[in-house]
Amino acid sequence: MTSTSTVPVGDLLRGWRQRRRLSQLDLAAIAEVSTRHLSWVETGRSRPTPQMILRLAESMDVPLRERNTLLLAGGFAPAFAETALDAPPLGPVLEALRAVLAAHEPFPAVVLDRAWEMVEATAGIARLVEGVAPDLLEPPVNVLRLSLHPDGLAPRIANLAQWRAHLLARLAREAAATADPALAELLGELRGYPGGEQVVPPGGQVVVPLRLRHGDAVLSFLSTTTVFGTPQDVTVQELALEAFYPADAPTRAALTAP
Repeated sequence: MTSTSTVPVGDLLRGWRQRRRLSQLDLAAIAEVSTRHLSWVETGRSRPTPQMILRLAESMDVPLRERNTLLLAGGFAPAFAETALDAPPLGPVLEALRAVLAAHEPFPAVVLDRAWEMVEATAGIARLVEGVAPDLLEPPVNVLRLSLHPDGLAPRIANLAQWRAHLLARLAREAAATADPALAELLGELRGYPGGEQVVPPGGQVVVPLRLRHGDAVLSFLSTTTVFGTPQDVTVQELALEAFYPADAPTRAALTAP
């Protein structure tokens, strides 16, 4: 593989350092390198080895995909594979995710990729997406667009301003953390959807719930996010499992009723 980027690796490293709000002194201390050497790397005066690039990238918690980009910009081969989901090496990964999904039934849960597109889901997710526009359910399904689009779940979300603020803030953090232009573009799109603005944070709550109208009832959910703890593959690092749990007894009863 060869790099098509014309941006020097030193400039990219400096960009990541600034994105992480670190001074050269801060990063040098974390990576255990001299400030002088770091300065020379960023200015192009010194060509970093692949080991140094990875050391600095790990110190800044740069995603694996972007670590490969840094290596390519430095003239080196990528260090991390990007395996297709249906390839044999990812078999145990998908098996583990499917086991979690199966154990979570009848409650909703979904496996997402980096772009917030649905990879796998429980049967219980169908209860959440009842009544949405069919085109929003055409693969690849982007769950953020599905949630906040006026033809999606938005009209059924009882606390739309609160839930919208939560999702937009989370996406903004991810866009900043990954420097992914696709996420930044998605964020701009979602901000253009109606839904109100939550100005004052609500009191008396320990987490932000999803409160979804379902017939004459309102189902209330708490959500958790699960990721793999030791990923060494780009695809694996970018997978996340979003699970929704009943936030109250009526919701649990509605979802477990025969």
